[in-house]
Amino acid sequence: MVAGLTLSKTRQPDTFAPKPRPDWALFLDIDGTLLDLAPRPDAVEVPAGLAATLALARSWLDGALAIVSGRTIAEIDQLMTPLRLACVGEHGAVIRRPDGATDRAGPEHAVPPEWTASLRAAVRDWPGVLVEEKTYGVVVHFRQAPRREHEIRELAQALVAEDAARFEVLPASMAFEIRHRALTKAIAVDAFMAGPPFTGRVPVFVGDDVTDEDGFRAARAMGGLGLNVKQSFGGRPSEVRRWLRAFADSPAP
Repeated sequence: MVAGLTLSKTRQPDTFAPKPRPDWALFLDIDGTLLDLAPRPDAVEVPAGLAATLALARSWLDGALAIVSGRTIAEIDQLMTPLRLACVGEHGAVIRRPDGATDRAGPEHAVPPEWTASLRAAVRDWPGVLVEEKTYGVVVHFRQAPRREHEIRELAQALVAEDAARFEVLPASMAFEIRHRALTKAIAVDAFMAGPPFTGRVPVFVGDDVTDEDGFRAARAMGGLGLNVKQSFGGRPSEVRRWLRAFADSPAP
């Protein structure tokens, strides 16, 4: 924890989060952090006022706010409309910098298409299982078919075993994701902290699952914070949103 930080208690008795500071650089996950999880990725609901809250928080931090998600940049923009925030999509595969410039990982970082085809073929006989194909990775969701967890894990692990030096299987919330080992959310912290308006600030990464752990470690390595939604916000995205509104309510830095 950064020296001098004061913990402030939010509305619920089991939630604690640090009081906002104007010298932070804030990195925010989406699903399970800003938004409540849904049975399908395309079924999430964006609360009214979220974009306005994020815009005010970004202004209070002099622009040092970024979204870091496993979703694509296009999905991020759709969810955050009308904002176009600095963001990282697909766990670091695509970076949109504050000036709008975009960096992309090379095609060698993409999951082999034959793996995705194998997953799609398998789930045809598994009602409720969804394959979410991205540019660089693939996710198999089983929230609506929890009994398939073991089979999905075994299938994903068998595919990755063909090239385990480069790819890995990550457990997510009622899902398994296959991604390149080089693509992690630490990329977001490293990339943005190297340039304005993030440089010289204290990185604070907020996320909820195993894919956010790399971001936590990167932020802490730079003297910042990694805030797990379960530990700091009682597992409730609504408390994260409430905490973000405190940025707008804080005196101008």
